[in-house]
Amino acid sequence: MKFKSILSFFAAGALLAACNNRVSVSDTGLKYQIHDQKGEGRKPKIGDILTVQLVLKNSRDSVLRDTYKEGRPLQVMLQTPPFKGSFEEGLAMLAKGDSASFFVSADSLFTRMMQPLPAGITKGTDIQFTVKVLEVQNEQEFQKGQAAAREGQVKVDAKIIDAYVAKNSLKTIETPSGLNYVIVKEGEGVKPVAGNMVSVHYVGKLLDGKEFDSSYKNPQSGGKPVDFPIGQGMVIPGWEEGIMNMRKGGKSTFIIPSSLAYGEAGSPGTIPPNSVLVFDVELVDVKNAPKQQ
Repeated sequence: MKFKSILSFFAAGALLAACNNRVSVSDTGLKYQIHDQKGEGRKPKIGDILTVQLVLKNSRDSVLRDTYKEGRPLQVMLQTPPFKGSFEEGLAMLAKGDSASFFVSADSLFTRMMQPLPAGITKGTDIQFTVKVLEVQNEQEFQKGQAAAREGQVKVDAKIIDAYVAKNSLKTIETPSGLNYVIVKEGEGVKPVAGNMVSVHYVGKLLDGKEFDSSYKNPQSGGKPVDFPIGQGMVIPGWEEGIMNMRKGGKSTFIIPSSLAYGEAGSPGTIPPNSVLVFDVELVDVKNAPKQQ
């Protein structure tokens, strides 16, 4: 191939790439840009659950959300498009394995949500949804997959906890749920029961020792213990079970499997998905819940 022909070949390739990535407009006014669409994957129907990677940007190209950095894809149920040019309309265009960017009117989106435009979103601009479809499932398939994933994670967590306990030469008490705890100081007061108000000091850590939360350092409470009703679902299940195994004045260390903590969601920016957590807990006080008026 001659040098001039090579240049022509690359120029044609660049032109083709530009054409393939051009912004198109649907009949309803949705602006979109297809990045990868092979037409071979399963297409979603209304009510199906899509597992997607999503990058959300405002009109100034600032990233508002990035599930790649969060370490966990997003699950979203495909619904009937709530307005013309909606993100749901764009999702319905894609199949498993496809990727595209959709430019949705911020005014239409937040008007539909009956919310004011948040900081960083300017009136009259578009919000860019860049999405990669990883999976398409009906609700039954999704629930079955979730159950299998939870069961598998329970086994993974058990191995992680066993290794942590052995490495640190801990003598733990293990409950049927998978919670492990060490009694650091046996309290002399009463054990809390569901409905009691408890006062607790705590330090929360990842398995590598990194501290992510502490009542002692909480500026909102001024370093005082936190108060909450036990057995009412106000805290993670591992706390509920662990604290009800303590006595007033006692101290324990909880090693909590992810299923009894923050699960596969984690806490973005603080706790990674499927994290086993360690909490040093002091049960400062136990009181009867105040009577409702």
